[in-house]
Amino acid sequence: MKFRDYYEVLGVDKKATQDEIKKAYRKLAKKYHPDANPGDKASEDKFKEANEANEVLGNEEKRKKYDQFGREGQFSNGADFDPSQYGFGNNVKYESRQGGQGDFSDFFNMFFGGADPFGSFGGGGIFGQKQRGNARSAQCRQMKGRDSEAVLEISPQEGFEGAERRISLRTENGDRTLSIKIPAGIKPGEKIKLSGQGGPGMNGGKNGDLYLQVEFRRDTGYELDGLNIEAQTELFPWEAALGSEVTIDTLDGRISVKIPAGIQSGNRIRVGGKGYKDKSGTRGDMYLRVRLVNPERLDKAQLDLYEQLKKISQSHK
Repeated sequence: MKFRDYYEVLGVDKKATQDEIKKAYRKLAKKYHPDANPGDKASEDKFKEANEANEVLGNEEKRKKYDQFGREGQFSNGADFDPSQYGFGNNVKYESRQGGQGDFSDFFNMFFGGADPFGSFGGGGIFGQKQRGNARSAQCRQMKGRDSEAVLEISPQEGFEGAERRISLRTENGDRTLSIKIPAGIKPGEKIKLSGQGGPGMNGGKNGDLYLQVEFRRDTGYELDGLNIEAQTELFPWEAALGSEVTIDTLDGRISVKIPAGIQSGNRIRVGGKGYKDKSGTRGDMYLRVRLVNPERLDKAQLDLYEQLKKISQSHK
């Protein structure tokens, strides 16, 4: 049997971080994925090797045991490896193990079956399997695939009303398009669980789950503070000075709001019960932040009025 150097398979240093290992695996998985190389046996084998290496190095506990065994055994990739020298008799059976993307090597199966070559160095039973004398079972164990996460950006309107979206995900196993339902009242930071849409299961195990963390887009004009919403409204100077009535958009339609006379730029107007609504039906308020603006163009009559206002203001100083 040949010793498998999983670091060499992924092309990473033995001191590589988990992020570096994950990045290397994704790069190889994308390059050699069967969907991208139909009918190419060499690419399929490379893909299986990368998947196998990631199963060990991508898990900190498994990697620790593997590293410890490698140091004690002083092996290099491809070196002969005799299981009997490490307490495994000739009666040890190595069965083919089906993963999410194909078979794993006998070397891998020995690690994941009842026969534990790490036992002499790491205390045995690395996957919670007990050894009874020399009788070691090489039965395969079902394993759930890894859970994964992604960020889903939505508008406050979609969160308020609920919506259905089609999203495209780029994963290590290729691109996917999913149809998802956004529940009404979901808040930023909450997650939508998509069962079975994570990493592939091992040996017939269930797929992992995908969690979409919801974040609100910032280009909508609405800012969320708990269940309260803040938006900006622009007023001409005479509207702010004399008071007026303006029409604004809320999450459930347009309404008219009275502007009190003498309001200043930066002041806020509270509109009760027009904020965001959570899943229980509790609703916050809306706050309009005032910003004074001048018309882009003024005609002669308007300019004359401003001149008069200027003179009056100067006379009152």
